[in-house]
Amino acid sequence: QVQLVESGGGLVHPGGSLRLSCAASGSIFSAYSVGWYRQAPGKQRELVAAITARAGKIVYADTVKGRFTISRDNAQNTVYLEMSSLKPEDTAVYYCKLDLGLGVWGQGTQVTVTS
Repeated sequence: QVQLVESGGGLVHPGGSLRLSCAASGSIFSAYSVGWYRQAPGKQRELVAAITARAGKIVYADTVKGRFTISRDNAQNTVYLEMSSLKPEDTAVYYCKLDLGLGVWGQGTQVTVTS
């Protein structure tokens, strides 16, 4: 059974940067697409960025294009989300999801952008 663990969240000032990591157990990780999602209080969970198994295709939400970068290291079973020029509206719990079956979710990591 594959499990995902997110890390790297925290408190940052506007304009700051963070790097989130999503580490997976199991060697099948590299065969599937992975997405980063976020959910702010009172809002629906939304897709932030996604990357295919071999990183051949990457998509971003319009709200994060040019500021966030998704990447993956299949040898380390890890997907990253580099976030820069952070804004208060980026505040949310960030989750990664492995597109295996109905989807495998991590537990989430809190990102708070505040002055």
